[in-house]
Amino acid sequence: EFPCGAACCTSWHSCENEIKLLTAEIERLKNFGCLGVSPSLEGLRDENAKLKYRLNFLQKSLQEERSKTAKSMININSCLQEIFGAAIQAAYPDLENPPLVVTPSQQPKFGDYQCNSAMGITQILLKTKEQKVSPREIAEKISKNIPANECIEKIEIAGPGFINVHLRKDFVSKQLSSLLMNGVQPPAVGKRKKVVVDFSSPNIAKEMHVGHLRSTIIGESMCRLFEFAGYDVLRLNHLGDWGTQFGMLIAHLQDKFPDYLTVSPPIGDLQAFYKESKRRFDTEEEFKKRAYQCVVLLQSKNPDFIKAWELICDVSRKEFQKIYNCLDITLIERGESFYHEMMKDIVKEFEDKGFVQVDDGRKIVFVPGFPVPLTIMKSDGGYTYDTSDLAALKHRLCEEKADILIYVVDSGQSVHLQTVFAAGQMIGWYDPKVTRVAHAAFGVVLGEDKKKFKTRSGDTVRLIDLLEEGLKRAMDKLRDKERDKVLTAEELKAAQTSVAFGCIKYADLSHNRLNDYVFSFDKMLDDRGNTAAYLLYAFTRIRAIARLASIDEQMLRKAAREEVLILDHEKEWKLGKCILRFPEILQKILDDLLLHTLCDYLYELATTFTEFYDNCYCVEKDRQSGQIVKVNMWRLLLCEATATVMAKGFDILGIKPVQRM
Repeated sequence: EFPCGAACCTSWHSCENEIKLLTAEIERLKNFGCLGVSPSLEGLRDENAKLKYRLNFLQKSLQEERSKTAKSMININSCLQEIFGAAIQAAYPDLENPPLVVTPSQQPKFGDYQCNSAMGITQILLKTKEQKVSPREIAEKISKNIPANECIEKIEIAGPGFINVHLRKDFVSKQLSSLLMNGVQPPAVGKRKKVVVDFSSPNIAKEMHVGHLRSTIIGESMCRLFEFAGYDVLRLNHLGDWGTQFGMLIAHLQDKFPDYLTVSPPIGDLQAFYKESKRRFDTEEEFKKRAYQCVVLLQSKNPDFIKAWELICDVSRKEFQKIYNCLDITLIERGESFYHEMMKDIVKEFEDKGFVQVDDGRKIVFVPGFPVPLTIMKSDGGYTYDTSDLAALKHRLCEEKADILIYVVDSGQSVHLQTVFAAGQMIGWYDPKVTRVAHAAFGVVLGEDKKKFKTRSGDTVRLIDLLEEGLKRAMDKLRDKERDKVLTAEELKAAQTSVAFGCIKYADLSHNRLNDYVFSFDKMLDDRGNTAAYLLYAFTRIRAIARLASIDEQMLRKAAREEVLILDHEKEWKLGKCILRFPEILQKILDDLLLHTLCDYLYELATTFTEFYDNCYCVEKDRQSGQIVKVNMWRLLLCEATATVMAKGFDILGIKPVQRM
């Protein structure tokens, strides 16, 4: 009855239990009225009405949940874990937390999935009960206790105690039909949790450079994944929009554009403006003093200085938005300035709880396990990045009520963030057993010389220049392939942006984020191997199969309702199983936040499809005339299921495929 996983089962059971309790309570109130017991009749009616309203609401919610679950893709791995979990519990009821290991089989001769729990249970029995039992004997006992289910065809025990699982073909066929009729629906996740993702986070008055690329792309993709899985996601851009650097920027603005309060200053190149003010700050003592005075006036909320600050921020925002528009990034701005008013209370809270030490005028906090303390107030009374990061953490936990908090920040900030998280835990803002606070760290972008990616002159690569270069190279590639001769101008433009930005994103996301990666336009635009260019082209070809056979969407939908997907050919079977692994791939990423797993899966799906297409005729033609003589509709449905899953995978990665390339 509950094939979708434990979370859903739990939510259904709790909902059904409350319905039973409410029904009983309504009956009890009816009896009160019948027996003429003293509570006021009006009060009973009110209570009865409230209970009935709650009962109707729960019944409707349960109905909606069941309807949604019926349409959800089943996580087959989770299903098998439930089945084997029940079998292990029945076979060894005295074992606490026995190992539960279910993985897809690497070779067809070992079935479709494997349960490898027997070896672990052998070790536990030896250590805790001093019982020496062979893994094979344990595997046999587990197999005998497998409960009745709809997905397992047969079980085989191989080698020392591996349990090989063969899935039922009618079960896989049914799941594929459900996917075709309902689309790619995520497995139910139970209670809807709130996720806050901190990503991108450039600094005001500085241009976004290649270093911001990874945080922006990885963070956006994580948000898309959690949103698809049914979470409530808050996407935050923690801009560097406050601090002492604004003193020199405002002082320079006053000198260069003295009428800035009445006439909007034409700051064309903000990067040059920043460099000029920095040069003056480093070389002109009088300017430096005035810059410090400007900081004091800004922090005291002087209206003229707030106006200057807002002007500088607005120029930056417009430049950042150009990048975000290109890459299709959505963010809510909540920079350091947002938390400024909270910092005083943060310092007081740490003082009140006795965590603050004074060191040479500074207020510092030592966190157990971390050698470097957090500085929450400087000797001059100013706040630091440590203070603003603590304020942001508290606001996200206590005001936003985040269940999951993810910081997509480079690996260089790892110790700092872990110290801040530990401080939040130490002061009691969250319990890590209840709230997940994670640093999704990533490595740096390297040039082809394996050094930090720089321009030939040694400067940091501007992100806007990188994107424009990507557009140029994508168009060159399309023209080399003579696509400009077969595509309309509009189709060519769509293919250019799809390839350019898709390849840049995929090159990043397809690498393990924890590692550095080499940025190479030549590699990312190669239409062979695990690249966006290859996958986008493969997707376009798959979508074209039905179109070239004159089968439209309506005909495919009708076939999905009526046709049984035959999976007799080994390549049909392999493709069908690969398609249905999508939910377990997504679940793995929700757990470990490593998006390259999705890229690897999409590449595997595309290559598995190619094997299927090379061996199984979808559309049969007369060899001489080229006329279509037969359409194998169940195979076209497998093409459609593959494309549907690929399209959702692209959407999560932030890649936009095109119909013609």
